[in-house]
Amino acid sequence: MNDQPRMPRAPILECLDDGWIAKLKSVWVPIRFQPQETVVDFDDASADVYLIATGQVRAILRVAVGKEIILGELGPGQLFGELAALDGKPRSASLTALVQTDVFRIPEPVFRQMLEESPRLCRHLLVTLSERTRDLTRRIAELSFLDTRHRLYNTLLRLSRKRTGNDEQRIISPPVIHADLAERIGASREAVSREMSKLAKEGLLERTRGAIILARPDELSRRISSTLQL
Repeated sequence: MNDQPRMPRAPILECLDDGWIAKLKSVWVPIRFQPQETVVDFDDASADVYLIATGQVRAILRVAVGKEIILGELGPGQLFGELAALDGKPRSASLTALVQTDVFRIPEPVFRQMLEESPRLCRHLLVTLSERTRDLTRRIAELSFLDTRHRLYNTLLRLSRKRTGNDEQRIISPPVIHADLAERIGASREAVSREMSKLAKEGLLERTRGAIILARPDELSRRISSTLQL
């Protein structure tokens, strides 16, 4: 790309001194990806690390032909690809651009050298990996102990935020489509659509043009808790 994106505000950069920042600028490669374009693919042998400047990418795990599970999304200032750089093994997930996305590709040898010379960067990376491990542990527990219906409730609550002007309700904006919800919880789109319709009929959920409104998130939480106590 001709116009290099502006360097993002990123925790990784805050861990480095001016000398390392200058070195990064001299070696990293700016790349632009279009929506739905694959950034890195599952099982790929590459080991470079990527820093997101603008846009958003989605991490996806392919578990079978035509079957995928959404692991999450990453945005500006966040890093991905570090596992392959650390252990030298193939990529553990695919990452796809959701919108036009600019990244900086950091060569694997440079990234490893940064870790060796910057204790602050090492600590930041350890904290980041710990957070992701906790999230995956929670996801495994959901898949093990909750059925499709209650996994959906949990995901809706997790994706939502408090609604402005009504603290008792929560909102998901922009609204997530049923196919994406299905991939997040390991279910079919049809099953998700049925459960969403039931929630709407019960008055627990409302869908508008620009959002999904959880009218009674406390009831969804209660149902999840009741299931876990059985």
